[in-house]
Amino acid sequence: MSVAGRGNGHGVPFVDLNRQHAPLAGELRSTFDRVMSTDAFVLGSEVEAFEREFAAYSEASHCVGVGSGTAAIALALIAAGIGPGDEVVVPAHTFIASVLGVLHAGALPVFCDVQRDTGLIDPDSAASVVGARTAAILAVHLYGQACDMGSINALARRHHLFVLEDAAQAHGATHDGRRVGSLGDAAAFSFYPSKNLGALGDGGAVCTRESSLAARVRQLRNLDRASKCEHLVVGYNERLDGLQAAVLRIKLPHLDRWNTARRQHAQRLREGLPDDLVLLGARAATPCVYHIFPVRRQQNRDSLVELLRAAGIQTGLHYGRAAHQHAAFAQLPEHTRPVELPQAEAWAAEELSLPMFAELSESELQRVAFACRVACMSLAGYGGAVLGLAGSSLARRPRALTE
Repeated sequence: MSVAGRGNGHGVPFVDLNRQHAPLAGELRSTFDRVMSTDAFVLGSEVEAFEREFAAYSEASHCVGVGSGTAAIALALIAAGIGPGDEVVVPAHTFIASVLGVLHAGALPVFCDVQRDTGLIDPDSAASVVGARTAAILAVHLYGQACDMGSINALARRHHLFVLEDAAQAHGATHDGRRVGSLGDAAAFSFYPSKNLGALGDGGAVCTRESSLAARVRQLRNLDRASKCEHLVVGYNERLDGLQAAVLRIKLPHLDRWNTARRQHAQRLREGLPDDLVLLGARAATPCVYHIFPVRRQQNRDSLVELLRAAGIQTGLHYGRAAHQHAAFAQLPEHTRPVELPQAEAWAAEELSLPMFAELSESELQRVAFACRVACMSLAGYGGAVLGLAGSSLARRPRALTE
């Protein structure tokens, strides 16, 4: 799967990983040589060092490297004793991997709605679907913004539920000054290449303050091996590669700087985009690290995508179908898929994502904002008038950020 499109001088790519890797090329090559010389290809010293460093960064007591973010969700749930017969509350606006992790653990996902302004799990909707078999809540920190963990944790305490953060899009984000990865009972991270902290292939991690849970994940990821020749139960082959861990160690010290750049880019876009586009709700307690820069348009979303493509602006849809509407989940029990989850379905119908990565240039940000203004005017019936727009600067607009 391709994760990046490089700029060709005529457009703005959605993501360009080459711009991130080029300044690190010397370090990355040295790291490759080091791993090659030690034969530490699966687990080993590089993984152990990264686990220590990422645990400290995420303000967690333990970090366990695994094969992917999906595996991190599944193994964290299994390690917590959650499986067949249990239900996990999952927001209906999320990437399908969030749901697959629950199913791979043997549990049933029960979908709830999300908040209109952020797309994050709605604590009231989550509370409405908690039942006798509910064992956990999956709090997905979507787009780089942390969920309302105060409300989620309070709900979990009332019903004695396990809280798992899906932090695949939120490396370095905070809630009330605390890092994601330390806000629930455990957290699942993905290091897919295009993430804020990305490897050169798949990778993931489970962070937790519980030593027993971390120890159980360590066993599960490695075929549940008690010793070289002894396996007590059925385990999983979900180990983090040494080379990927070594690459992540190179990138981790740059993460906060990259996140700062993403926030600055997001602010520039906010100032220049047209009022036709509804922006992601911003909250002081949960400053976003903008893994994705989503906007919403209630009408003609697909036409807007086509006009931006024609202008050389790459876009994405995150996500074009609400999670509970995927054919893959059609056989789930009816009570797991409420008839109406209006906010999740509205996000799926209206959202599109604009280019967002730390190395975007000022001229590219101006071009994105200008192309959006022109496209929205065209869709509003001002086809001829758009030619009269002067310049492509980011004009400031004093409008509320929470719509």
